[in-house]
Amino acid sequence: MTPFKEIFERYYTWLEGYSRNVRRFAAKTAMIDPERDRSWTYAALDLECNRLARAFTADGAGHGKVVMLLLANCPEFAFSYIAAQKNGAVCCPVSFRVSAGELAFCLDDSKPVVLVFGAEFRDCVAQALRMAAHKPARLVIVDADSTEDGFVSYADYTAARVDAPIIPEVPYNTFDETTRLYTSGTTGRPKAVPLTSINEVLSAHDVMIHFPMSHRDVTINTTPWFHRGGLHCAGPCPAFYAGATVVVLRKFDAATTLQYVARYGITFIVGVPTVLESLADMQEQKGWDLSCLHGIVTMGSPLERQACIRYQRVLTPNIYNGYGTTETFWNTFLRPFDLPENAGTAGASCVDDDVRVVKIHEDRRTEPDELVAMDGREVGEVIICSPAKSPYSYTDNPAQTEEKYYKGFLYTHDLATWDENQFITIIGRLDDMIISSGENIYPTELEAVLNKHPKVKDCIVTSVPDKIRGQIVTAYIVRADDSLTCEELDAFCKQSPDVSNFKRPRYYRFVPQIPFNATGKKLHVRIKEIALEDLKNGLLYRV
Repeated sequence: MTPFKEIFERYYTWLEGYSRNVRRFAAKTAMIDPERDRSWTYAALDLECNRLARAFTADGAGHGKVVMLLLANCPEFAFSYIAAQKNGAVCCPVSFRVSAGELAFCLDDSKPVVLVFGAEFRDCVAQALRMAAHKPARLVIVDADSTEDGFVSYADYTAARVDAPIIPEVPYNTFDETTRLYTSGTTGRPKAVPLTSINEVLSAHDVMIHFPMSHRDVTINTTPWFHRGGLHCAGPCPAFYAGATVVVLRKFDAATTLQYVARYGITFIVGVPTVLESLADMQEQKGWDLSCLHGIVTMGSPLERQACIRYQRVLTPNIYNGYGTTETFWNTFLRPFDLPENAGTAGASCVDDDVRVVKIHEDRRTEPDELVAMDGREVGEVIICSPAKSPYSYTDNPAQTEEKYYKGFLYTHDLATWDENQFITIIGRLDDMIISSGENIYPTELEAVLNKHPKVKDCIVTSVPDKIRGQIVTAYIVRADDSLTCEELDAFCKQSPDVSNFKRPRYYRFVPQIPFNATGKKLHVRIKEIALEDLKNGLLYRV
């Protein structure tokens, strides 16, 4: 077994898979940047990454050292992701939506040797550097022509570097950390998730199995690459591992995305449900040729049945929906043959995953085999065993590792039911649950009901304090029709067979938009803060 172990650990790496494609598909287009009207073959991409890898090494960003990225989707993101792996460093993309204080936290937490950031974020970076104790040795600014404030432009940083392959100081190992992602941080500080090369290989395999994806595909991801659903779902990780072509989309625009489909022969689009809604609206207006599309993959929240039917009719019959976490990628999946019958659910477990719904105990930790009834009614917590795609730890955070992982399972704090076929329906989160007059109420349950009203475009449900009930259900509504009233919504809820009368919202407010995080999940924590202020200021309407 020793020869197998040595070969497996040395050669079964993400970088080796990418390098095979450089050899196999040297003249094939690897990446297209429409905004700059540039493209790279696999051979040209590799030379650019070699230059950047040498620059990283010169700054001490070698084996185990961190290269942090604060970038929108752009070629330099892809270059950095590959170059860091070439010399054994750890690529650590962070959300470009972070505040200066949050960026300072990430700098002190991961201590990057190099920070690569977009010119549009220079003010945030400058402020974060003043706040952080750790200062990266090199600050590389993208899309800037000159050096300023101690920053070096990306062009200058790589200009004089040799493009020959680099020899890493430590031999590659498939169990080495290659990428570090931060959780969304919707509750408290984000946690650093250290992904190994084998996690990245098997995440790519999951995409190649479930789409499926091959070297013949052209992908576009409308979500940010700093998130796992961006990087690992049709982003640089699986696309370059499969030998496919990546079309870079810096900022989502429905018309632009649909134009690119026909222009570049895009076969897979990835985006959150709100993106699909925008794409469907635009396609109904313009009617572009989408015949090259093999599928659209969505994550972040479930698809409602009527919306799913519309997307299948307007965009493509092949709609996919995945559910998972930063720690585990996706772990349940809905395929076109599951839809629209199972729309609204998160799907059932992926091939290599074991996703369960277990009972909730207030006085002790639930064991993985304490399952709730598979009746679609009993609510429990979702737990995930994902041995291929999860690192089973957080970086330098043993307390959170102990709290979230137990006996091979990640305890997600997501609340759900499941049916006899183990299709899981997400109800909400333990933190978001509303307790009114002693009854448990789940925001997503009410959101699903309110979204059925033809004059509702979207909604988010939370609660505000009440002396009698403890909490009162409060709904924020984005109108699809300006004639919609609170009284009309109240009557709709009273008549709905899908919600008990005591659960219906008592407060409403109409808003132009609701808060989402970068992954398309509704920010219930944020809306609860907003609702409290709105209650104090008399902005909520009582029915």
